[in-house]
Amino acid sequence: MTKSEIGRLGEIKVCEYLTGKGYRIVTRNYRIKGGEIDIIAENGRYIAFVEVKTRKPDSMVGGFEAVNKRKQGLIIKTAADYCTKNPIQLQPRFDIAQVIADDAAILRIDYIPNAYDATGYDLIF
Repeated sequence: MTKSEIGRLGEIKVCEYLTGKGYRIVTRNYRIKGGEIDIIAENGRYIAFVEVKTRKPDSMVGGFEAVNKRKQGLIIKTAADYCTKNPIQLQPRFDIAQVIADDAAILRIDYIPNAYDATGYDLIF
């Protein structure tokens, strides 16, 4: 499998994980110029903007570490755009999913809800 195919598989598995936890997948791969959100899901209380990082078991940089401040800022900006275009009454939350995969075999999903927030950004949700 190519890197992009493994990444897509990771996103599919995280969607299944979230659905199993009672979330509804609102959209996938929401894009604006300069930003993308892998999964947007809601559960009636939160709207979760989820970044998915799929890694091999022996990766030098883990999925959580790959979502650095710069990446967080791009996701927050993209989420603000989404909320402007799609007004919601739910509390926004920024989650990270790390998928460990060995080719097409998903070994595990590690998930951090509310991994970071928009503190310090001049945006209103």
